[in-house]
Amino acid sequence: MPCRGRLPRVSLVLATLLAFPAHASDEDKDQDGSHKPVIIVTGQRDHATIENAPSTSAHIDAERIDATINAVNVEDTVKYLPSLVVRKRHIGDTQAPLATRTSGLGASARSLIYADGALLSSLIGNNNTSASPRWGLVSPEEIERIDVLYGPFSAAYPGSSIGAVVNITTRLPDKLEGTLSALTNIQDYSQYGTKALYPTWQVAGTLGDRFGPLSLFAAATHTASKGQPLSFVTANRPATPGTGGSAATGGYDALSRTGAPIRVLGASGLETQHQDVFKLKAALDVTDGVQLRYVGGLFLDNTNAAAETYLSNGSGQVYSGSLNIGGYPYGIAASAFSGGVYSKDSRHWSHTLSARGTGALAWELIGSLYDFDRDVQRSPNGALPAANAGGAGQIVRLDGTGWRTLDAKANWRGLSAGGHWDRFTIDSDRYATADWIRGTQGALNLASRGKTETFALWAQDAIQAGPVTLTLGGRYEWWRAFDGYNYSLTPALAVTQPERHAHGFSPKASIAWAPAADWTVRLSAGKAYRFPTVGELYQAVTTGTTLSVPDPTLRAERALSEELAIEHADGHGSLRLSLFNEIVEDALVSQSAPLVAGSATLYNYVQNVGRTRARGVELALDRRDVLPRFDLAGSLTYADATTREDTAFPAAIGKMLPSVPRWKASAVATWRPDDTVSLTAAARYASRNWGSLDNSDVIGNTWQGFYKYLVIDARARFQVNKRYAFALGIDNLTNDKYFLFHPFPQRSVTVEATMRL
Repeated sequence: MPCRGRLPRVSLVLATLLAFPAHASDEDKDQDGSHKPVIIVTGQRDHATIENAPSTSAHIDAERIDATINAVNVEDTVKYLPSLVVRKRHIGDTQAPLATRTSGLGASARSLIYADGALLSSLIGNNNTSASPRWGLVSPEEIERIDVLYGPFSAAYPGSSIGAVVNITTRLPDKLEGTLSALTNIQDYSQYGTKALYPTWQVAGTLGDRFGPLSLFAAATHTASKGQPLSFVTANRPATPGTGGSAATGGYDALSRTGAPIRVLGASGLETQHQDVFKLKAALDVTDGVQLRYVGGLFLDNTNAAAETYLSNGSGQVYSGSLNIGGYPYGIAASAFSGGVYSKDSRHWSHTLSARGTGALAWELIGSLYDFDRDVQRSPNGALPAANAGGAGQIVRLDGTGWRTLDAKANWRGLSAGGHWDRFTIDSDRYATADWIRGTQGALNLASRGKTETFALWAQDAIQAGPVTLTLGGRYEWWRAFDGYNYSLTPALAVTQPERHAHGFSPKASIAWAPAADWTVRLSAGKAYRFPTVGELYQAVTTGTTLSVPDPTLRAERALSEELAIEHADGHGSLRLSLFNEIVEDALVSQSAPLVAGSATLYNYVQNVGRTRARGVELALDRRDVLPRFDLAGSLTYADATTREDTAFPAAIGKMLPSVPRWKASAVATWRPDDTVSLTAAARYASRNWGSLDNSDVIGNTWQGFYKYLVIDARARFQVNKRYAFALGIDNLTNDKYFLFHPFPQRSVTVEATMRL
């Protein structure tokens, strides 16, 4: 595109960047002056969109997913892409956050996942539990393509793009099509006293057709699974032997993650799940250049978790009490095992309505809604085994939690702009009940409620002059938090939290040079504000009779990112080398600190950590026909991610950030002997992880520890004819037994069959 005629627009963008002050709120002005420049980015998307993001990217399409990945759930499809880690603990896991090259598994709000424009990232929090992405609203069978953007370099995305943006595109039919698939997976698990086969069954179907200007598509998936233990029940071993307590046998001596001697007493969190996903999509071509589209999704989840004890005495199995095991006296609380017993019942809805226009002016209007229509978890208070039959307990309800988004964007000759609005709501109530299995809810004993809302305007322009392309952009955001309320019965608390307001401007810049055909050198820089989530602001912390009033004054974390990338791309694929650096000031992290000034007692709660830094190198390869009919893809990432400033927790300074290992690698090799067969071997590796900010968890391969892992997978797919295909896969072929806080899946075998119309 010639440079002439574009200079006035360039001047306008530059003037805009210079005119707006870079501050998150009036209360943060004095801190912004000390920001240190930092950057991130490179590589150009080969899948054009209105946003035209100047970011390093990776992608995978339906054909490659089918050929190379044992994809039972949609999050499986991105597990080999550069620097990404999905903490999927077992098939059907609803707590599977995404880690990127600069952020760990406890930072779910530092990445964005979309499906057909609908936000699946649960930005009601920044954790690996209720704030994990809602992957379950998409099934692998409906995927057309997945694109991943690295770093906050596009003005089109909010500050949660610090880590990565995952755009899932699902397909619409051009003619009559349909699929029916069946899958089974068997995991052979053995650890401590738990030895069992855990099966999964899945049936999925799709049906679609086009009727003139109208395209219709429906998909349904049912999954029934049993997972390995999510936790082990342990007790600290007394310093000296003793004769107290009734005699019991069983259990295993081990070490805690801090190196203290413990006894492993049993396993809990053994989940049995039944999940259903239903999707309906409709697209109407109003004219040749205008399309209306609706995407609706329903996710149903019914989960029951059990526990098993390794302890016994003359009367049978033992779960609690004053016990003497191996000559040491232990006091096992009633909650030790019952804390891992629960039932969950969820019904979540997703709706997306959009209008798109193509032509010289490309435009899009898109609105999405995600609703926790019903979300109930029940758990017992009493000791097992009696609690398995009922008794007093707790009911936690998240009904009414969810989010709404609205986006308007357009692109004219490379100049893109848009507006954005979102609202996130948390509505978490805990009730007492006389019967945790079937009883009605009684008195409210804990509540956390509130809302956040953001309005944003953004613009971005790409100017090309010969082999050089300059992309400049900016995003201004106005944020508020309101309707915050916390209640606790014991200890007594009823607080209406104050309303908060903040705003910030995020400039973006990227310059790309094409020194020769198929080569690109790109230097990119971006600033991003990640405002506190509603959960970070309003979630109460209770420990026994101690309660921490949430901090509604948390500041936005401010990221400055930069990247230098060199990429070679041709018809056979790409090779990229990236140097990246990221500094986050006022990082929002749950860390240990006193609740009361001067106290020696520490608790974990969300605080602003002064400064973190993550820098490193990423090498990514994706090549077809490296040898005849042999494809190779993979990545190698080195990251030096540490805490640089932390007034509340000085022991963390200089230590590695949680679950951001120094080394991560992936490799996928596929051989196609002919057009009907594909044989794939794949691997994922991570060096030693840490779970705590001060890296005090010196023992990694234990319950609550974070260890290194090397997971090798294999897949063979056979296309019998146009209608029938079969696949056989093995995950964790070498049976690596590792922990990322939770014990992760061991060797499993997957068999699947697919029939097409």
